[in-house]
Amino acid sequence: ASSFAVEELEQQEHVQASIKNGDFDLKDFPPSRVRNFSIIAHIDHGKSTLADRLMQYTGAIQPNSRSQYLDKLQVERERGITVKAQTASLVYRHMGDWYLLNLIDTPGHVDFNYEVSRSLSACQGAILLVDATQGIQAQTMANFYLAFDQNLTMLPILNKMDMPAANSEKVCQELELAFDMQPEEVLLVSAKTGLGIQNVLPAVIKGIDAPQGQQDGPLRLLLFDAYYDD
Repeated sequence: ASSFAVEELEQQEHVQASIKNGDFDLKDFPPSRVRNFSIIAHIDHGKSTLADRLMQYTGAIQPNSRSQYLDKLQVERERGITVKAQTASLVYRHMGDWYLLNLIDTPGHVDFNYEVSRSLSACQGAILLVDATQGIQAQTMANFYLAFDQNLTMLPILNKMDMPAANSEKVCQELELAFDMQPEEVLLVSAKTGLGIQNVLPAVIKGIDAPQGQQDGPLRLLLFDAYYDD
């Protein structure tokens, strides 16, 4: 087994055992070891698949869990699209420290643009995911500027690098011309196969700022979502 596969398995086993035993407490994560980020992209560029893979990699869900795990609505399951933004908290060990990484998977369709805007308001950064076989498309542009207007850090990632039609050089040039993102900053991954996934969360930790606030101050919160179980 590769060192990456062994590391991934150890991470999954540790997190699952710790959650089962109740070892993790939010008080264990000071703001400096918290990251809040969204995944934004054009429709069908692989946001939900990347979210699945990151949850599997960190042990938040089992490796054999169903695909598009965060898509809960019937229409999402039937049509394979994300309509409503969904959240997941990932516990991840980096350089000897445990981090709490709060992920928001967002819609890619233009009709649900407000969901993206609302999600970004709860974050300090975003993964800008681009299909390496398609390049920049309409909602890539729209979502970039939503994040740009909120002054968020963006991490460019090319997905579907396992596909024969993937053209990383061409798409990296597009990112540089459109958004001034340098080719050496772009991560190359395949959310489907797991290629390059081990580089994503370290980049999130390094590239996205921790949330600001006063731990001893009065409670303030942004109510992002609610779930009613009757």
